Amino acid sequence: MPSFRAQLNITGLRPGHVPEQVMEVAVAAVGSAHVVEANQLDVVAGVPRITVRFTVDPNAYDAENRQALQAAVDMRHAVEQVATTERLAVLRRSRGKWQTLR
Repeated sequence: MPSFRAQLNITGLRPGHVPEQVMEVAVAAVGSAHVVEANQLDVVAGVPRITVRFTVDPNAYDAENRQALQAAVDMRHAVEQVATTERLAVLRRSRGKWQTLR
């Protein structure tokens, strides 16, 4: 199963929301179409970054990448309902390394 990571920087919370909701909605958005393997929160240069690792069903290489990119866009859309964001990145596991999708 091809493995991907969607990473999204969080720049603030929208009024009436709590920090835990950010990861909850991110995982729910990706998990609605794919198997979520893990999630984590890191602080990089003082900016919170969420990462959701997931798999897509095996298919043609380009189709797998399109599915992953769509999952990341869906995740960002869901998260933006509770928080402000910037810099979405999608990475694919290939030969033991994470490579950014372009």
